[in-house]
Amino acid sequence: MSGEVEKLRGTIDALYHSESRAVLATLIRLLGGFEPAEEALHDAFAAAMEQWQRDGVPENPRAWLISTGRFKAIDRMRRSARFRSVQGELAVQMEGSADGEALPDPDEVEDDRLRLIFTCCHPALPPDAQVALTLREVCGLTTEEIANAFITVPSTVAQRIVRAKRKIRAAGIPYEVPAQVELPERLDNVLRVVYLVFNEGYSASAGDALTRPDISAEAIRLGRLIVELLPEPEAAGLLALMLLNDSRRAARTAPDGELVLLSEQDRSLWNREQIAEGATLVRQALMSRRFGPYTLQAAITAVHAGAPDAAATDWAEIVGLYRVLMRVDASPVVELNYAVAVAMLDGPEAGLALIDAILERGDLTDYHLAHSAQADLNRRLGRNEQARDAYRRALSLARQGAERRFLERRLAELSK
Repeated sequence: MSGEVEKLRGTIDALYHSESRAVLATLIRLLGGFEPAEEALHDAFAAAMEQWQRDGVPENPRAWLISTGRFKAIDRMRRSARFRSVQGELAVQMEGSADGEALPDPDEVEDDRLRLIFTCCHPALPPDAQVALTLREVCGLTTEEIANAFITVPSTVAQRIVRAKRKIRAAGIPYEVPAQVELPERLDNVLRVVYLVFNEGYSASAGDALTRPDISAEAIRLGRLIVELLPEPEAAGLLALMLLNDSRRAARTAPDGELVLLSEQDRSLWNREQIAEGATLVRQALMSRRFGPYTLQAAITAVHAGAPDAAATDWAEIVGLYRVLMRVDASPVVELNYAVAVAMLDGPEAGLALIDAILERGDLTDYHLAHSAQADLNRRLGRNEQARDAYRRALSLARQGAERRFLERRLAELSK
């Protein structure tokens, strides 16, 4: 019996990983708030562990979890010491509409997770709170993972999420996809959210695995929904950027899970269908002349994707695109990437001078990739002591297993 229980627990854990965000999004719509939906979600999974031992796993686990969560919420309301008549009416209404309600079609634009994204990205919320709340509620990232994306501390992220939920409740922010006329002004924050979601899947902030394909796939799915809903060039540019980056996923790790640098990747493993789709989207977005930073980043990634090997990469084109990107969307991270490209075009000393300047002015002090890039350029220049110091600093900041092992190998090589 214990073996069967462990097997069931594994099944439920896998379902929680794959389905909990979709179940939560629908429960928020049905129950009208984050708190009751989160309680209902946990109640449903707890009930699954108990009932599925007796009855077996249902044919449609998601539908079962949603239905069970909803009825658990009704029961919780009826048992509440603070029960009021208006709650009673709501419970009756929910109970009466429970039978036969169809699940939302995942291919429709009116998708519950898309509704939830626009709720979390409502302009009444501060921008950082919008992103943090969406990453937490739509994608299930932990506060630690979100803090890594923000390059901040978990306590700050937790406070943002609590305040955002309080604001949604107090202001009566609706759980809906905005009307067509309101969509453009809401798009920028939504795209930023989806991009951060993708980044967490493409290069996991913590843990042993370098990538989290389920999260990057969810970001791409949401990106497609947004393009269908609002076919703006920059939405297409973001989708292109995600597809082009994701096309390299199979080549980014060795069979033993270790990190493989772009210059050393087996390009035959790159997904050519994703590259073709991404390149087409980039061209269309550029031709519109209404593109922004995501399209420019996608254009840079397309240059890499179009090179038959690392030596054939058009670094002059990439440096030129980064210069345009810095005019459109200047940031220390973009500047760092530009410096790395300059190092490839003009030599490591030219790139190192730019990276040193970024770090000397205090930008990216706690960003491990900045120190890793600094270390690599020092290594290429034969400045082993400076390289070791920078690698140690990068290692002290890195939290992802494959990246940490890569930095450790570099340090060991310099110590020989």
